Amino acid sequence: LYLSRQYGWNTVSLMPCNLYGTNDNYDPENSHVFPAFVRRFVTAARENRAVEVVWGTGAPLREFLHVDDVANAVYFFLQNHNDPEVVNIGSGSDITIRELAGKIAAAAGFKGEIRWDASRPDGMYRKLMDSSKARKLGWKPEITLDEGIERTVREYADLKLS
Repeated sequence: LYLSRQYGWNTVSLMPCNLYGTNDNYDPENSHVFPAFVRRFVTAARENRAVEVVWGTGAPLREFLHVDDVANAVYFFLQNHNDPEVVNIGSGSDITIRELAGKIAAAAGFKGEIRWDASRPDGMYRKLMDSSKARKLGWKPEITLDEGIERTVREYADLKLS
């Protein structure tokens, strides 16, 4: 925005929501919730664990977007938009952490129980962006959360097998 104002550069600033997908950070100490669940449930399924304990209550809501959709958004806006404004890029819907854990566990083949440790923090209750401006300008994500979960779990599992 400021480069456009100061130097007249043709810019657009895209603000994505929580991202996941190819080349994510799966580190057990500092990954975010999505890749942490992928790592945990793929490992738990391989080790045939009966229980996997997860922090919090599972009640908070989060919005997720696959990294390929962000790449498509960047390309779309470079080709189709000349206004130096901030445009939120998101899926437009959110999911509880509990539902997310269930979907990732199922995709990973985890058959055990997911146990919630409510003594651990939940974090902010809700994070959902207003991406209506992006939709009005003609962009929308193409990868559903279910498809993205399947892809990401498969990529991670294949990575860990090689």
